[in-house]
Amino acid sequence: MPRVTMRFVTPTIVLALTAIDALAHGPTPQKIDQTITIKAKPDAVWKVVGDFGGIKNWHPSLEKSVGEGGDKEGGTRTLTFKGGGVLKEGLDEWKADNFTYSYRMSDPDLKALPVSSYSATITVAPEGDGSKVEWMGRFYRGDTGNEPPDNLSDAAGKEAMNRFFNDGLKGLKAKVEGSGTQ
Repeated sequence: MPRVTMRFVTPTIVLALTAIDALAHGPTPQKIDQTITIKAKPDAVWKVVGDFGGIKNWHPSLEKSVGEGGDKEGGTRTLTFKGGGVLKEGLDEWKADNFTYSYRMSDPDLKALPVSSYSATITVAPEGDGSKVEWMGRFYRGDTGNEPPDNLSDAAGKEAMNRFFNDGLKGLKAKVEGSGTQ
């Protein structure tokens, strides 16, 4: 008799453990990718976006940006957001000849952006008579637990990062096209 009971219990236990395992996995990486076309040659766009510490000069969400270590691998910048919060970012890869750089956040500040970590790459490329700027990012939600609150969820992180990139690209376009540096 115990043998028959085990046959019925075993599949039930396996299903229960599988369900628990499925609920127990942590957050998955989220990705965003945005582009904008700017009516200026890549050199002119790079002159603005390529200043790693000078992001405040074109990003409307920032009150202040302070760069240290220059535009080279290992350089850093500290971003102060108009809505509150401060983020520190480090430059991982710098390829001025290819008009691209990659960086990552050092320490999260959930008031600035509701994400626990991120890395991003900005690239400027020729597009017709102008340029195409691509800003790609990969990040994890603000709360990496299994049941995050809505304000620290994947959706909240994705919305905030998309808004930050979108506002930044629009600000870059306005800065470059409005400055006459074509």
